[in-house]
Amino acid sequence: MKLTQMAVNDLLAQLGPADGYMYLPGDLGPQALTDLLADRYGVPHTLVLDGFTDPAVDDSRGAALLAPFGDRAVKMRAWAYGNQWVGTGTARDAEGAERPVLVVAQRHVPEPSAVAPDEDEDEEADWMERLIRITGWTQPAQRPDVNWAEVESRLGTALPADYKRMVETFGEGAFDAYLSLHQEPWADLREDGLIIWAGTEHEDLYCWRADGDDPDRWPVVVRSFDGEDAPFGYQAAEFVRRILVDPHHPFTMARYFDTHWFMNYRKSD
Repeated sequence: MKLTQMAVNDLLAQLGPADGYMYLPGDLGPQALTDLLADRYGVPHTLVLDGFTDPAVDDSRGAALLAPFGDRAVKMRAWAYGNQWVGTGTARDAEGAERPVLVVAQRHVPEPSAVAPDEDEDEEADWMERLIRITGWTQPAQRPDVNWAEVESRLGTALPADYKRMVETFGEGAFDAYLSLHQEPWADLREDGLIIWAGTEHEDLYCWRADGDDPDRWPVVVRSFDGEDAPFGYQAAEFVRRILVDPHHPFTMARYFDTHWFMNYRKSD
């Protein structure tokens, strides 16, 4: 069986959106399938290695992927994608032979993924904690040791605390595999008073209007691909949380996914 992204599409279509699994031909290289899925979904996390299940695995980390195999899973890697878990690796079949597998399971975020867009919210809300809950994030901080003093010296300005915490917590990757979080802000639009902290595949640039000496008060401005600016009266973590859950937001992602996640591009150092 020749593995391509199109072949992976066909296999996932056979499994459908609900819980399901399949044993694959024995000559299929499980690492090749893992690599193709990683290209699509980002860096996986390991549920089972050499027959030993990570004791931290629970429903929030893809435990449902192991249900079809009992104690027969030999290796299993997992990805979160919207309201679905995707896993691959090897497991023993009924005859005891170790074979490659592909498995999917429904994914549920423990906390409610949204609040009503018009709900009156506490001005002192910790938007990063809300963002962590919304994405079902359970991994350790990916970049806890970023040298922000060096970064800020290079840029010539202090940076907002919520942005720095986002980078430290999530690392390199994208929310809903769409909004890419820059690991260091870009100063390309500095002449316009803008500093870029994220972007999308549609070439929208997520910026701060760098007015004033307090970066924690810098509002978000979206510079669209056609050069138009859309200002918002809140900061980065609140902005991300709102576009994830508010279907009426002009830059919403809520109409595409009702469960949200962060796709890792690389493992933490």
